[in-house]
Amino acid sequence: VSDQKPLGCWSVKHGQIITCPVVCNFETHEYIAVHDDKVLRIWKNKDINLDKVFKATLSADVYRIHSLPNGGPVVLFKGGGVRTLDVLLEAPQQEIENIVSDEVIKWSQAFMEGQQPVLIFATEKDGDFFVYVQKVKMNSLHKYKLEQQESKPMNFTAYIKNQFITLLCLYSNDAVYKALIPLQQNAEEEEQILSKSLLLNLSVSGSVLKGTSFVVLDKDHIAVLGNLATSGEESKECLTIWNTKFQTLQTSKELPLGTSGQLWCYEEKFFFTHGKVLTVIIYKCETSSLAAAVGKLKDSRAPDVSTFVNWDTLGEAELAASFQSQQSVPLKSEPKMTLRSRRNAVTKVQQDTLSVGQLLLNLKDASTTVFEDELRQLMSKAQMPDIQATIGCVMTAITDRCKANPKYYPQSFLVQIVQTRDLSYSLCPDLMVVALEKKDVHLLQICLQRFPDIPEEITYACLELFLSLSEAYLQSTDVNLESVICYIDVEFNNKEVKSEIVENGFNAELEKDSCETKITKETHLTAAGELCPVGPQKAALLNAVLQSAYSETFLLPHLKNLPAQQAVLFLRYLHYLHVKCSEKINTTLPGIRAPTVNQIMDWMCLLIDAHFTVMVMLPEAKGLLSNLHRFVRAQVRFYSELNKIEGSLRELQRLNHQKDIQTYSIEVLELI
Repeated sequence: VSDQKPLGCWSVKHGQIITCPVVCNFETHEYIAVHDDKVLRIWKNKDINLDKVFKATLSADVYRIHSLPNGGPVVLFKGGGVRTLDVLLEAPQQEIENIVSDEVIKWSQAFMEGQQPVLIFATEKDGDFFVYVQKVKMNSLHKYKLEQQESKPMNFTAYIKNQFITLLCLYSNDAVYKALIPLQQNAEEEEQILSKSLLLNLSVSGSVLKGTSFVVLDKDHIAVLGNLATSGEESKECLTIWNTKFQTLQTSKELPLGTSGQLWCYEEKFFFTHGKVLTVIIYKCETSSLAAAVGKLKDSRAPDVSTFVNWDTLGEAELAASFQSQQSVPLKSEPKMTLRSRRNAVTKVQQDTLSVGQLLLNLKDASTTVFEDELRQLMSKAQMPDIQATIGCVMTAITDRCKANPKYYPQSFLVQIVQTRDLSYSLCPDLMVVALEKKDVHLLQICLQRFPDIPEEITYACLELFLSLSEAYLQSTDVNLESVICYIDVEFNNKEVKSEIVENGFNAELEKDSCETKITKETHLTAAGELCPVGPQKAALLNAVLQSAYSETFLLPHLKNLPAQQAVLFLRYLHYLHVKCSEKINTTLPGIRAPTVNQIMDWMCLLIDAHFTVMVMLPEAKGLLSNLHRFVRAQVRFYSELNKIEGSLRELQRLNHQKDIQTYSIEVLELI
């Protein structure tokens, strides 16, 4: 989510419908989906086509699959039957019992109680609501009927503590009720009446929250998503945090773009849709106190701080301001995009110490020496909480100063920070923009190697810059050559340095095509991979681009803007790398941080997709495309021949394992 990159996409056939949420099996790292109620599909990340993955048709309709970290997936059928996935796959057509008869399942949730999966689900029939609790492995089932009242339950959530299931029900009368269900019961009894008690009224100061969904944060706090209605005013959709211990609204955030009405909570993060985007918000709960609950907590050092919520995705000015004040209400803002690398800590800064925001504001007009010295001291405070967010603020302050004063650019200071700190693009989004303006290829190379979340637009901008810079300019720059130094072929005194060995089935002399276009000697040498078409510095920079993360969907539109001559040069270099990879049996380039053959092929395909028409029309590209075609054809032939003798090779390997071969031996094996 924080990288803003789609990692995979799978589609069912036209006319098929995915009928319950897809889950991940934590034990096997597989995805599990159900379409058309009864058809089970299981696949992994590497699978592309759902038609070719594992398929099982079940005997009953599935309501929901719950995946438990240590208990495996549990399948709940619409008739109330429950099976673990392992048991179900042993006999997919096994008969599934119908427990709930005419009742309709409205909600379900699964837990682990020790080593035992426990499933709870609620049903409705003719206005009556029932709750079922099943211990899956023990085949123990208990049924309860909720106490009737005029209002109806709209949503449920539950958690296990001290051998009790605490069931919370959000009712249509804008209240949350609580019911306790014991896990330990001696025998299955007849249907029992489940009594409940009022936990919280969702109203404050004349405003009433019409909740649609809610989650439990801890024993004293819940989060409710819904519409906050005030008399005489239009209702507003809000996410709210409530203190159930002191019956107070802790904090709220208006959501003007609207939501789907669904709210998820996982590892101290909220997930919900806001408009057309998925929003992620970090929260932190500490021990509840009355002072914090009513917003009267004075001492920022007090341990009883209630709920901390990061509502905002802050801009540059807001970022410094958010550190400037220690608020009396339990609300602190931080950048949303720092989810990847840290969990929040509660700030316990001494009152007599300047906040980060105040310090940065005070340094705005300081001299360069004072400015950088103070920032170094700020980052060196080992005990400072939220150190990564602080460094993000420092980087923002530096880039702001660079943009305000074009003559100011502390290149070595920036390189030092990026190399020694665990940063990401989202923590300092202007850093690479400034480096591009300054043509600081050394810093850009480091960022490409270390930042996991660089947008495709910036990746393309780096590629275009690297290809446009002259070799003479790059020779005067400080570029790390560790990714190219072990394999690159360069000219020495105008003599060619050629590869010693040609393996994996390719020989340029044997692969000449009678109909291919005549090309010059220089182009042939370069395209055949014998000489690198770019210098070592440019090659190292291009390697950094090849290894950066990207999504083809977002990169392709930018790649189409690459000038034709640069596209041809880049393709020549990719072809050179491809040939180099194929010279050795393991198809791996030597050196540190060298690109893999998969990365090279992916970029080659992407570049040809973006510039195919241009490549066909350009005279200087015809020879390159011809060589690419011959090389790939030779590779296909070679691996086709290997496939033919695969069986014989496996048999030889088996025979060699059976023999006790001494230190020295000569064997003659005949392939028939």
